[in-house]
Amino acid sequence: MNKLTIIWIALPLFVGFSIYLLPQLSRILALAVSLVSLAYGLWFVFVPEPLTLELVGSFGVSLFVDQLSGFFILTNAVVTAAVILYCWSSDKGSFFYTQAIILHGSVNSVFICADLISVYVALEVIGIAAFLLIAYPRTERSIWVGLRYLFVSNTAMLFYLLGTALVYQANHSFAFTALENAPSAAIALIFLGLLAKGGIFVSGLWLPLTHGESESPVSALLSGAVVKTGVFPLIRFALILPELDPLVRLFGVMTALFGVGFAVFAKDTKRILAFHTVSQLGFILAAPAVGGFYALTHGLVKSALFLIAGKLPSRDLKVLQKNPIPTSLWIALAIASFSISGFPLLSGFGAKVLTTKNLLPWQVIGMNIAALGTAISFAKFIFLPHARQPKDLESAASSPGTGFWLAIVLLLGGLVFSNVFYYDAYSLQNVVKPLATIGVGWLAYILVFQKLSVKLPRAAEQFDHLIGTMSLTLILLFWIVLA
Repeated sequence: MNKLTIIWIALPLFVGFSIYLLPQLSRILALAVSLVSLAYGLWFVFVPEPLTLELVGSFGVSLFVDQLSGFFILTNAVVTAAVILYCWSSDKGSFFYTQAIILHGSVNSVFICADLISVYVALEVIGIAAFLLIAYPRTERSIWVGLRYLFVSNTAMLFYLLGTALVYQANHSFAFTALENAPSAAIALIFLGLLAKGGIFVSGLWLPLTHGESESPVSALLSGAVVKTGVFPLIRFALILPELDPLVRLFGVMTALFGVGFAVFAKDTKRILAFHTVSQLGFILAAPAVGGFYALTHGLVKSALFLIAGKLPSRDLKVLQKNPIPTSLWIALAIASFSISGFPLLSGFGAKVLTTKNLLPWQVIGMNIAALGTAISFAKFIFLPHARQPKDLESAASSPGTGFWLAIVLLLGGLVFSNVFYYDAYSLQNVVKPLATIGVGWLAYILVFQKLSVKLPRAAEQFDHLIGTMSLTLILLFWIVLA
């Protein structure tokens, strides 16, 4: 398995650059790489025997693959495959598929790294590949959004690198376990870098504009897979070092509430989804031991939602409420919304039940409020009007093609299939609570939130304020860690 792992790591880079030599095979090669990752991820999910590798001695690259890694790798594989299918009939060139596969390989690298410096290198490559995909349309707007993402990402990783240097200075090791004896400043700096990179709590205010303004397939990649690279190391830290577990859980609760608070009042479909990405990352962090399964569920559903949002006739919720959307599109939108709300028969239900069972007592109230906010937010999509043949010409013009439906079937089918990972969730007690939460959320939406017209300020999302927010978050981290 060691040799296969090394080949699997190198394959995306080799294929990514080979696409330039064989542009006519770009789609096939890119899809093949994602399918290889899918098989690799499934292996470690169903055969959870950990694999440890030291590639360049004890001071070199350390790799560790277990069931947690398997869930995250599987998420990345399915999301990438869906995006490639979605773009199959589009005019995307070999450059797009090259960057998508390099991004795919770099994301996978984060999920198997066990040392701080290897994570840093992988995250920096991810930043460059993501920037190139965001700026792919080459419009002034897309280039600015891409540069903004790159600046924020690089600033965050400078903090991370400084923290990594302090860890090495104290322990002469880059291993994750070296955090146990690291100075408080090192932990605060590393956490800040990962919080910003992953879009967690207030450090994630860069995320709504970036995901909202990117093309739908790029938004699906960013939300479904890329942001997980900031979350994964935090989960690994919490599992390796119990003293860091409360800190990770605390940020999980704060992030879940922070994101859903914005999503409830948002009126732009892609911004609703982007803020919910922030919120759902909080659910992943709130129960680190089961975060892998929740990450898989969220990656599938959020990618599907961003792809569907790209086919809606408008991003303005008020416009959508007055103009019916195609029934076929609404069905896909409703299924995904049901899953993320925690409806039975879809893996979002099992993920929420499993997370709830692994919460600490002080987390329960906050996470229940976040779950209620999720139901309210996605009622906006579930209660949209729909018709078999909308009269709106714009709806007909953006009619989904075969590639879109193949991608949606893959993602929504994954939501049904992944129920096998936690079939014990289906008990009467476990079913009643999510249904009650969804029912209360829908009622609150119909009676209150549907009629509200609250426009939240966006000043905090400006670039200079984002950097200031990082500084405030660093102060908060110093205070928590020292306390």
